[in-house]
Amino acid sequence: MRTIESFFEPFPVLETERTLLRPLTYDDLDDMYSYCVVPAVSEFTTWDAHQSKEDTKAFLNFVMSRYETDLIGPWGIEDKHTKRLIGSCNYLGCDRDNRRVELGYVLSDQFWKQDYMTEVVKRIIQFGFDEVGLERIQARCLVKNTGSAKVMEKAGMQFEGVLRKYMKAKNELQDLKMYAIVKEDFLLVLSKEHIFDQKGRVSFIMLASHEFAYNPEFNMDDIQ
Repeated sequence: MRTIESFFEPFPVLETERTLLRPLTYDDLDDMYSYCVVPAVSEFTTWDAHQSKEDTKAFLNFVMSRYETDLIGPWGIEDKHTKRLIGSCNYLGCDRDNRRVELGYVLSDQFWKQDYMTEVVKRIIQFGFDEVGLERIQARCLVKNTGSAKVMEKAGMQFEGVLRKYMKAKNELQDLKMYAIVKEDFLLVLSKEHIFDQKGRVSFIMLASHEFAYNPEFNMDDIQ
């Protein structure tokens, strides 16, 4: 079986309706700094707001080393309309033996509450199950981070409980919410995507954003 890392050589470029998910470059420094300097963006993260572009460059140096040595590094989230970097997302803590990864992500505050991150998370979940052959995809967030929790829920991940005093963030041990989706959950969603096309045949419909359109009124008993 192929390793998880092998699916990142070459680095997979993915798309959603509004974004392009591609490798980060040093050309992204200004765009990245523009949101990493905002205190609200890093409020619920393990890192502090960037104080200068040198902080952003140091992070990009780290990313470039990940691309070169570990292959698996973050996707930069590029807004198709403006062609600017608006965030990043990645697979963390890859478990090769158990085919499991954890998600991490950050988004510019200028794009909050517009379902951008949900759109992106759904796409990398789909990539993980359809292409990489993962069995479980999980993510954690601080209990107070209601925005991130909503992203996970909208992306189809299930709340599994609270990890108490699990990780130090902002110099304090924090409680974390755990969310996850397993391959069976993902396939169950797909099984509900069958609807009739205009010729009466059952078919799958996938939107350009890679989000699935499900008709809750469809009755599987109607299939002839």
